[in-house]
Amino acid sequence: MTNIFDRDCRACPRLAEFLDTVKKKYPDYYCRPVPSFGDQEARLLIVGLAPGMHGANASGRPFTGDHAGILLYETLHEFGFATHPQSDSASDDLKLINCRITNAVKCLPPDNKPVGAEINTCNHFLANEIDAMPANSLVFALGGIAHRAVVKAIGGRQADYKFTHAAEHNVENFFTMLDSYHCSRYNTNTRRLTADMFRAVFARARAILDS
Repeated sequence: MTNIFDRDCRACPRLAEFLDTVKKKYPDYYCRPVPSFGDQEARLLIVGLAPGMHGANASGRPFTGDHAGILLYETLHEFGFATHPQSDSASDDLKLINCRITNAVKCLPPDNKPVGAEINTCNHFLANEIDAMPANSLVFALGGIAHRAVVKAIGGRQADYKFTHAAEHNVENFFTMLDSYHCSRYNTNTRRLTADMFRAVFARARAILDS
């Protein structure tokens, strides 16, 4: 794939400066734009928000090293999208099966909150990644920001694609988009998102891809 990632990107000054600051404090952390992880020909693309400070920003792999990845990788394994139920590091032997994980914003944002200009600047990477997917694919958006980034990436109108948990959208007969609340610690601790709720959306994803 081309034009879906730039390891040296510094197009967002606030994010680039923040990564420099974090790298000084944590010299062993990855602290760069985080690449997608998984099968390049996958029909399932999972879109998260952005790397977490002590997760993907540290490990260099999406959802690896922080709480959000625990439920995600367990569920991916349960539904046959991953060879193991946990992601320990970017150098382990975990493989994703017909699945790829990316983020709406490739760099760690302060307080895990990218601003609109940063989401927009990074959006062309996501757009190119979606464009490269096979027909009859499925995009799984984790949270409202990821959902809106996907809609922007396809040139859609936000009013035509409302985000709600477990919502299902047909995108121009090319792919299906499924929505879920993000599997963040906050959402799981408050039970806004339970493991059963998360599994139910993945069961639907499995059914769509298998049909």
